[in-house]
Amino acid sequence: MTATSSTPFSPQEIAAEGLKPEEYAEIVRRLGRHPNKAELGMFGVMWSEHCCYKNSRPLLKQFPTTGPRILVGPGENAGVVDLGEGLQLAFKIESHNHPSAVEPFQGAATGVGGILRDIFTMGARPIALLNSLRFGSLDDPKTQRLFSGVVSGISHYGNCVGVPTVGGEVYFDPVYSGNPLVNVMALGLMETPEIVKSGASGLGNPVLYVGSTTGRDGMGGASFASTELSDESLDNRPAVQVGDPFLEKSLIEACLEAFKTGAVVAAQDMGAAGITCSTSEMAAKGGVGIELDLDQIPVRETGMVPYEYLLSESQERMLLVAHKGREQELIDIFQRWGLHAVVAGTVIAEPIVRIFFQGQVAAEIPAEALAENTPLYNRHLLTKPPEYAIEAGKWSPDSLPGCTTAGIEIQGKLQSWNNILLTLLNTPTIASKSWVYRQYDHQVQNNTVIFPGGADAAVVRLRLPGKVENEKSKVESWTSGIAATVDCNSRYVYLDPYEGAKAVVAEAARNLSCVGAEPLAVTDNLNFGSPEKPVGYWQLAEACRGLAEGCRELATPVTGGNVSLYNETYDAQGLPQPIYPTPVVGMVGLIPDLTKICGQGWQGVGDLIYLLGLPLTSPMSLGASEYLATIHNTVAGKPPRIDFDLERRVQQVCRAGIRAGWIRSAHDCAEGGVAIALAESCLAGNLGAEIKVEIPQIQCQRLDEVLFCEGGARILVSVTSEQQKNWEPYLHKHLEENWQMLGKVGNLGNSEVGLEVLTTDNQTLIKVTMEQMKACYFHAIANRLAQKPSNTAD
Repeated sequence: MTATSSTPFSPQEIAAEGLKPEEYAEIVRRLGRHPNKAELGMFGVMWSEHCCYKNSRPLLKQFPTTGPRILVGPGENAGVVDLGEGLQLAFKIESHNHPSAVEPFQGAATGVGGILRDIFTMGARPIALLNSLRFGSLDDPKTQRLFSGVVSGISHYGNCVGVPTVGGEVYFDPVYSGNPLVNVMALGLMETPEIVKSGASGLGNPVLYVGSTTGRDGMGGASFASTELSDESLDNRPAVQVGDPFLEKSLIEACLEAFKTGAVVAAQDMGAAGITCSTSEMAAKGGVGIELDLDQIPVRETGMVPYEYLLSESQERMLLVAHKGREQELIDIFQRWGLHAVVAGTVIAEPIVRIFFQGQVAAEIPAEALAENTPLYNRHLLTKPPEYAIEAGKWSPDSLPGCTTAGIEIQGKLQSWNNILLTLLNTPTIASKSWVYRQYDHQVQNNTVIFPGGADAAVVRLRLPGKVENEKSKVESWTSGIAATVDCNSRYVYLDPYEGAKAVVAEAARNLSCVGAEPLAVTDNLNFGSPEKPVGYWQLAEACRGLAEGCRELATPVTGGNVSLYNETYDAQGLPQPIYPTPVVGMVGLIPDLTKICGQGWQGVGDLIYLLGLPLTSPMSLGASEYLATIHNTVAGKPPRIDFDLERRVQQVCRAGIRAGWIRSAHDCAEGGVAIALAESCLAGNLGAEIKVEIPQIQCQRLDEVLFCEGGARILVSVTSEQQKNWEPYLHKHLEENWQMLGKVGNLGNSEVGLEVLTTDNQTLIKVTMEQMKACYFHAIANRLAQKPSNTAD
């Protein structure tokens, strides 16, 4: 008994499943017949970009994926690295962009649920979440609705499931107005003796469906995520799943308990493409087949047909392969946690996915045709950068008005450097994200060492098994930790995808080094426009080339990730509006001693402030900077070019200084340059600073370049005056001339001044109070949302 069909589908029906005419012809060729409706839907979701990476897979092959600490690389639900001391970390990042654009609360919430399942499917207990978010202008009411909904969705799911959200980033730019980005990263510690893989094996082994019931929510979500957004996307609410975090918490505990029994052969989350994806991927990876009976699947809606069963993306569901004869043992565990658990299928020798419904074969497809041997497009690269990048690259600071120690003239009015600094601090992209992270429970599990906003990377304790503080109390030792960050300056990548992507990797590693962590490995989320357009594919290809080089240079292999393409909307004239290319890098690092870490805030009055990396007087460009975009409304120029030799040395010196106990605070100079980094360190430590800037008399260097240019592998650190005799010789030895002492913490006893920047001949460039900076920095987002300003006590 086999599935048969001789009726071809119309071009409209084929397109509705996200398939191209030539892809349909290939399906017919492979099956030797026309597919039925259920099979067409299965191919539609599995051959979508979201599931098979048909445009991006050739580019991803250049990523470095191996290293001495890599235990599991790309191809599984999550990557796994060896932390030593018997600890193994699983981590992964994924996107839920299109669902969040249509239904921000559930789209973001189920994005959290999905990435958590990727972690505990490996046998790891989730210990932390981070997120990378992009929205349009916060002055737009639509953006405010999307922003508030996404933050609420992330908060709801993470808080309820009991996993702390410990860090992240939020950017605002009009290019994301119709297409927000919601990328979520999760980390987990392995709890099972063996890492749980997804490849099915063992002929005759039972296949168990566990977790929640199946409904019609999330229909065709993978195909929906692989097309541009339009006004009609609002009709795609069925493609947005609905999550239940309390049920997911039970699923976490039940799965980890089940895995520890040794009765589970393989496990797969039912994420994108639901039952279709889990059955076909498990079969293909194991080189076997799976038979599944839909009549055994618990449902919450009546009258469902095979197409709906197979394409549903209902949440909190898993597929397990059990050792034959031990299925009841597993069923009992899941039922004890209040979850469904049924034997729904069997592992077979024939490498096909065969689906039964009401005693008939509803679908029958070779597993590899769905999950491995999928379409692949090697598209032509542009032979040179597109016109927009060429024109942007011609930008010169000569086009800006001249500036003096008093400020710069903008639209006929002199703007002081004080006003420029406060304007940048009030920009939502730079401003405090406390409005966001105060909605997250970042202390649940009691392992968060540095709270959000306190450092450049999140830090989470790691328990070392078998060690105790003292034998009497048997208190466990918490000596090591893991640091994690998510990073991407998409403006850099837009203006030069290759150089911009290298800068993304470098900044992620720099942020880890600022807390004292050794960068280990990367998971990436590639958010781009349509790869079918020359510019879109050029951006994607060049960014992948840059990411690959950056990861090789900094010895941070890629363990997996996610690709989200077709992030485009249409303007009022019907013209496509792609987002900036946004390759988000999630990076993890190891902290061997939690007593040797740093935050970004100054720690003590009189501490000396140093700049690691290129000194302020080094020639650097304002191209691609936040200053240029915000103050001069110009997106142009070239992003900073990464000097990897200097980058490695600066980061090594920062880590070594932290571990030696010399460095008391460390902060990466990113958006807004050195001036903003100084202000942020003042605000984080609630202490001021007095800075002396040497202005060269021979070369005519712009003051805005000195204050606000970006790049140069720069890190701000503070050191006690007592350590100066140890610190400076170390700098001379390892950085030679690539460092500079800038000033002191505490404004020499003047508590009214938060940040004072003087020239060496004592001309004042910036002199602002702490209250002025706080009013701009801590209230920027709340004021735009017309809410009561946050308490500035933090």
